[in-house]
Amino acid sequence: MQTNPRLHIRQVPWSNPVGADLRAAQQAELDARFGHDDHEAGPPPSEADTAVFLLAYDKGSGKPVGCGALRLLDEHTAEIKRLYVLPYTRGSGVASSILAALEGHAHALGIASITAEAGSAQPDGRHFYESSGFTAVPNFGPYAGMEHSYCYAKPIDSRTAGHTAMV
Repeated sequence: MQTNPRLHIRQVPWSNPVGADLRAAQQAELDARFGHDDHEAGPPPSEADTAVFLLAYDKGSGKPVGCGALRLLDEHTAEIKRLYVLPYTRGSGVASSILAALEGHAHALGIASITAEAGSAQPDGRHFYESSGFTAVPNFGPYAGMEHSYCYAKPIDSRTAGHTAMV
């Protein structure tokens, strides 16, 4: 997976205020897309169940441009959560770079598979996962039985794990 060399991606605590601002921006965008604020199946991610939380910064401006997390589902599986890129940077490789970094962390943690979910109001998210090597799978966990959820999975090993420079 190609990464954007203009980015600096680093791991931070879930409680990081920049990360909280990006997650709030994502939730506001999802509220607008879905037309309501009740669009998350199951409990939202938290510090307790988030194995890795990453922020992406533009090297030129130093401004944050995106984030993403891994939520552990079990000892071999993690779910991509809060993968978000500021609208003005979309299409520039920010999301792919964050995903590559998350895959690298998943591999280092011994995760064998990563999963993801995108809703019916997120065709761009569904296309992103499909074009990033994820395969559609039956809805799992809190998404089971939800007709507007689309679930995906991707195996992680030394050949498939994305790699990018991190600090």
